[in-house]
Amino acid sequence: MAVNNALFFNYIDTFMAYRRDVYEISEQTLRTNSIDLRLFKDFIKEHNYQSITGPAIIAYQFHLKKQRLNCGASINRKIFTLKSYAKFLILEGVERANKLPFRDVLKVRQGYINQPDALDKKQLKILFDSIDRSTCMGIRNYAIYALMYDLGLRVGEVYNLNLDNIDIKNKKINVFGKGKRRRTLYLNSEITKILSEWLAFRTRFLGSHKSTALFLSKKGNRLAIRTMEDNFKKLVTKANLSLHFKVTCHTLRHSFASHLNDQDVDVLVIQSLLGHSSTKSTNIYIHPSEQKVREALEKLPGVIFMNQLLESGVLDLKFQTKYCVRKE
Repeated sequence: MAVNNALFFNYIDTFMAYRRDVYEISEQTLRTNSIDLRLFKDFIKEHNYQSITGPAIIAYQFHLKKQRLNCGASINRKIFTLKSYAKFLILEGVERANKLPFRDVLKVRQGYINQPDALDKKQLKILFDSIDRSTCMGIRNYAIYALMYDLGLRVGEVYNLNLDNIDIKNKKINVFGKGKRRRTLYLNSEITKILSEWLAFRTRFLGSHKSTALFLSKKGNRLAIRTMEDNFKKLVTKANLSLHFKVTCHTLRHSFASHLNDQDVDVLVIQSLLGHSSTKSTNIYIHPSEQKVREALEKLPGVIFMNQLLESGVLDLKFQTKYCVRKE
């Protein structure tokens, strides 16, 4: 017999505490795990499944793909969360937990991974110029997004920054990334100036002397990730950028990596700056800009030869004109 619903979902809080205290999983990952489990719980309840069975899992995958329009990577992550939870239930000695069908679920093929979109320097200037730096909030937000672009920080890494992570005198900052891996990054003169300005205005925020957080909300709390993301959406709308892709906080990180790649910075250096454990992750971020592609095409022997023929007049290309009805 399969595990019934009530028993299956009864250990979620214990599971979350186990991952937080023993494995020291980040708050952002824990939040994602919690959402994944709640989503599955709502699906099981809505469709009146009495127990966790193979057909229920298959139906859930169909639901994620067809109704929620999740991509392969998103579906795989949600199933991986359920697999981890099922393993925890086995360790807890839950009856029939070893019969749960999650281990038999195959990964959904992801297809080709689209390269992340990046902003060019002109677009970035328009974006940052849209921030009103005459206010304390504007100075704070400018510093936040400058860190994301100038240092390639994730929004979660900016959220976790404390005052003692920054050494303005020696122009260094300690960042804690995924898996709580620490990396030390060096501040250029521009970002040092931006952070110094924010630190001067930070004292005007409520309860600033009580908090260790680098960035504060109006109420003096650590500025939430959701607030950073919402403020960025408003900024993108205000900048009125005409783009074919969705711009998020993570786009600043993509732009950071792509611009370093355009300057022929070694991929291992970019990997270190981004805090990736493997160059495989870094390769997804870096791709040549449109200008780089054009320059490369212009160097092809065939293109050079055609240009020479055109310039010498040997080759005279005539393009078909628009069709017109002949007058009688």
